[in-house]
Amino acid sequence: MHKIVSLSHSTGLKIDIVERLFDFKLLYLVFILLILSSCNEETLPKPKAFLRLAYETPNYQKINTSCPYTFEISNKAKVIPNEQCWVNVEYPTLKASLNITYRPVENNLNELLREAEKLTYNHAIKADGISAPQLYDNFEKKTYGALSEVRGNAASPLQFHLTDSTKHFITGALYFKVQPNYDSILPAIRYIEKDIKHLMESLKWKK
Repeated sequence: MHKIVSLSHSTGLKIDIVERLFDFKLLYLVFILLILSSCNEETLPKPKAFLRLAYETPNYQKINTSCPYTFEISNKAKVIPNEQCWVNVEYPTLKASLNITYRPVENNLNELLREAEKLTYNHAIKADGISAPQLYDNFEKKTYGALSEVRGNAASPLQFHLTDSTKHFITGALYFKVQPNYDSILPAIRYIEKDIKHLMESLKWKK
């Protein structure tokens, strides 16, 4: 014997199922929209930390120590000599240091010149190239040398050397205390390059 279900009860059951399906589809749609909206939000990368650069007009002052040479350097820099007459010229705000070494010439001028050239080429390994050296000579002061630039992400972008060819020989190399990024530190390189040129022009040997 078949069970007979009334029409009103059957109709109510169908409506209830339809309403539940509608609620489920609505919740599902909202859930999908939330996922899509979260995916579309752009996650912006953090900006790279660039060197904060401040360029003030330098006033040059004479540095006079017990070493056999003197020179002028910016009053914005801090000069730290040691007993060997090696000098660190620190630029705290630029996170840079110009390291100067001194060696007496003892019938080894060619060797010292080769070492100065090697210093430049060693820094060029991870760089884009080397600019032609800027030659310098002052017959009155007996100072002869060159300034070289290494382009690219090198540890030292600028190096120089000076000698009187008979007694004294100094080399210098500029370093930054940040990860090398040539584009970001280029303005600082140009700023300190002016100081290096002034140092070379003002350097005097003591008799």
